Amino acid sequence: MVCSLKMKVEGMTCGGCASTVRRALQDVKGVESATVDLKAGEAEIIFDDTFADPRTFAHAIKQSGYEPVFASV
Repeated sequence: MVCSLKMKVEGMTCGGCASTVRRALQDVKGVESATVDLKAGEAEIIFDDTFADPRTFAHAIKQSGYEPVFASV
């Protein structure tokens, strides 16, 4: 099933940071799209929950050097 998730992402300070987080999320299997709003410090992920879940996204964000915080599901 296609789902949407918003997560706060702490530690981003520039456009390069936002791009790094976006790429990390887009590399997760099942992600249809990922957008990152630097000003809001937030990522929105559209994904197929057959392949991915919020823990997977949190891990991808942490691996890219930033701190995920769940906002809403």
